[in-house]
Order: sequence, then structure tokens, then C-alpha cells
Amino acid sequence: MNQSTPDIDPPDIDSFRRAMGRFATGVTMLTTRTRDVDHAMTASALTSVSLEPLLLLACVEREGRFHDAVLDSGIWGVSVLSGRDRPGADWLATRGRPLHGQLDRLPHHHGPQTGVALLDDALSTFECRTTAVHPAGDHSIVVGEVVSVASAAHPGEALLYYRGRYVTLA
Repeated sequence: MNQSTPDIDPPDIDSFRRAMGRFATGVTMLTTRTRDVDHAMTASALTSVSLEPLLLLACVEREGRFHDAVLDSGIWGVSVLSGRDRPGADWLATRGRPLHGQLDRLPHHHGPQTGVALLDDALSTFECRTTAVHPAGDHSIVVGEVVSVASAAHPGEALLYYRGRYVTLA
């Protein structure tokens, strides 16, 4: 049976953003390292993909400088942010911030497997090696195999993004 679908106008960007804003997400810092320079950005688009093998995906804006760096390096890290990391999340979401020294104000170390920067007080951290990149509109979906994972012994409040602002969850 063939059913025709009526022509439907696509939703506008503002309506889409408003609706997606009702979906609370965790806040992370994504990092990569290329040519001995640390690159970082704030991200909420992170998803567990698979347990065998361990895979994560992150969505990265194609126009951002982090995009080319992560594709070039093939390695990346994730630091899951706590409520006390909000100033760092704001800083790493600031367009036009200087590239060199951008992590100087954030206590961090370099991961044992990939050398990417990871926050010292993150709720959890992951190091990944890129296994696939998929174009998706104005972003790329970067899939990575998890090669290192760590969790805080005493996690604090999680930093969330909801309705266009940061909130915390104990």
C-alpha cells in the first residue's frame, strides 16, 4: 500500500535549539595534541557507542580549529566535568581564545596512552584513538576506541547543560 506523505515544512533552527535544550547533557572537555600543541574545547555531544570494542563518539564543529587538529592527530581525550569546572568550561567555549597556553589555567596532566591533556579533577577521563570520522551537516562525528579510562574516587557534582545554561547534579 502506497501512502503519500504531506509536504511538511522543516522546523526552524530556533525551534530545534529550544527543543534540544530540554535534553540535559553532561559537559566535557575534549582535547587533542598535534605538533606538541594542546587543543581543547567544551563539548556536550559525547556518546558511548559500543562495549566490544570500547567506543565513544564526539561531535565536532567543522569550522572550529579543534576539528582539523583532532582529525590530524588521530587521538583525543575526554574529561567529564564537575560543577567546580564551570569556569574552565566557559573558557574553553570562548571563541577566539589564544591557542597557546589555553590550558595553563586548568590543572591537568597528559594521559599515559596518548599524551592528550586530561583534567586533574575530572569526574572521569578517557583517551581515544580515532577509528572513523563521519560527516554530519556542519559537524563531524568522530568515533574513537577507548584506550584508557579512569574515574574519580570521590566524584563531586556533575556539570550539566540544560536550557542554555550550566546546572549541577549531585
